[in-house]
Amino acid sequence: MKQRKGAKRKMDKYCFGVDLGGTTVKMGLFTVTGDLLDKWEIPTRTENHGEHILGDIADSIQAKMSEKQLTEDNVTGVGIGVPGPVVKESIVQQCVNLGWGTVNVAKTLSELTHLPVKAANDANVAALGEQWQGGGKGYDSLIMMTLGTGVGGGIISEGEIVSGANGAAGEIGHMVIVDPADITGICGCGHIGCLEQAASATGLVNMTRKLLAETDESSSLRGMDPMTAKDILDAAKAGDDLAVRAADKMMMYLGHAAAYLACAMNPDIFVIGGGVSRAGSYLTEGIQKHYREIVFHASTETPFVLATLGNDAGIIGAAKLVCDIVDE
Repeated sequence: MKQRKGAKRKMDKYCFGVDLGGTTVKMGLFTVTGDLLDKWEIPTRTENHGEHILGDIADSIQAKMSEKQLTEDNVTGVGIGVPGPVVKESIVQQCVNLGWGTVNVAKTLSELTHLPVKAANDANVAALGEQWQGGGKGYDSLIMMTLGTGVGGGIISEGEIVSGANGAAGEIGHMVIVDPADITGICGCGHIGCLEQAASATGLVNMTRKLLAETDESSSLRGMDPMTAKDILDAAKAGDDLAVRAADKMMMYLGHAAAYLACAMNPDIFVIGGGVSRAGSYLTEGIQKHYREIVFHASTETPFVLATLGNDAGIIGAAKLVCDIVDE
């Protein structure tokens, strides 16, 4: 079919994905069909309440456009994931580790780059990336559980991020479902019994140390300092009884959290990411076992898979925010 005069072929269009972290800003140049053409990082300058961050990102994007000989007409826009709740794909309400209060990220970055900009929470864009190009590819709806220093999450429904009224949808790490007897201390959010107190890397270590202190039983973990979540999960896989109990508690809480989420969202699939997910099928199978114990019968067969995009999930999901923008 002959191309309409003035129309631009989709293959000639590009977009940028930005994953803004507290230490570095990961950036990628993509085709609008999702091919990653280039990726790079710049430092996150958080001094003076992060006043330089968006300017640095804009400068880096403009430098890349110059390097690749791209014009504003070639680029559909910039998607950016930020570590805080985002309202209306634009306004972040607070990013403590960046020094930000309320910032209109999309408006400011658009003014600096002269490109359309959409913003979303970083965990949400990672989930969108996995749905578009990763472990959840081919599914319209998913819930991603990201297990690292904390527990994050993202919800995708019909290919779109569910962000909620205040941008806080998907904050699954702060579901208060953990028995206080299994944990120590208070969550960073101020509550006791949050999921991340048992299911994050830090939570698993704390829970294991508590078990060690409460028993004299032999364990390969006893006296280990420092101890990591990987150490515990490796010991569990090797059959260490105490490590098995600690890992099973973590997987039980994750499985039950997933069951509660399934009652509300009924996703096509659960995707498990973050550093703890390197435990592989041992982790996903354990979570799924406990999920099936209590989930509503209609959701029993929902699959659990591992995330596949690693550190690129954020830039890929951020690019997806803007890949479909077209000229009016």
